Amino acid sequence: MKILAVETATTWQSVAILEDDLILAMHEQEAGGAQGSLLLPTIDRLLSQSGLQLSDLSGLACSIGPGSFTGIRVGIATCLGLRGATGLPLTLVPTLEAMARSLEAATLPVCPMLVSRRGEAYWAIFRWTSGRLDRVVGEQVGTPRAFAQSLTEPTLVFGAGWSSMESEIRAALSESVTVTVGPHPVFKPSAIQVAHIGIERLRRGQIAGDLVTPLYVQRAEAEIQYERSGGVSPVARRQQRVETKVAERLARGRRRSHLRER
Repeated sequence: MKILAVETATTWQSVAILEDDLILAMHEQEAGGAQGSLLLPTIDRLLSQSGLQLSDLSGLACSIGPGSFTGIRVGIATCLGLRGATGLPLTLVPTLEAMARSLEAATLPVCPMLVSRRGEAYWAIFRWTSGRLDRVVGEQVGTPRAFAQSLTEPTLVFGAGWSSMESEIRAALSESVTVTVGPHPVFKPSAIQVAHIGIERLRRGQIAGDLVTPLYVQRAEAEIQYERSGGVSPVARRQQRVETKVAERLARGRRRSHLRER
């Protein structure tokens, strides 16, 4: 199964194309707030590098948060546009679950953390049991103290949320709880893990329907402003632009193919 996976829930943009466990192409970069201008060109470049067209893919996988509202909406809207133009099935992967997937050998509970806004963090706790990743604590958002108080046993922690708030968290930890810090290479979300989970979900038939909802955990300011304005959502606007652009490219490709046949 060939799959295009997109991870844009933070300022770190990660895109990959996998065939089962084989990485055909990938690109990662610090995107800041520029995912809107970087994502489609990156996808085009990876398709070219792997010698594939969108029609060669089996499906799409997209990280849905929690994380940056801007990044999440760009990733989801782009994948919805690709789905609309090609008919490829789309599956959605929680960002923290994908991060936890990168520590398959962990014997301790695994807790990925991302930075939220206003001095808070996102986190969730998972446990590997007989090769299966189980969610112990669902996605949360809160202060370093709230996070520290949520830990009840030795836990492996990692991610930008931990890096930015380590001192505050340690100061609030109970003396009975210890933390182990995960390896630095897994601190950033990766499209590779989004792809691995996405392939598993597509094979189980877990395909996104018409209503796609990002996993915000907390309501984003941009979402609140949209509701107040009564306008078209940023996700819908980008989805329409991507779908139109990809449909035009596919149509041009079909016309060129038809001319060559003549």
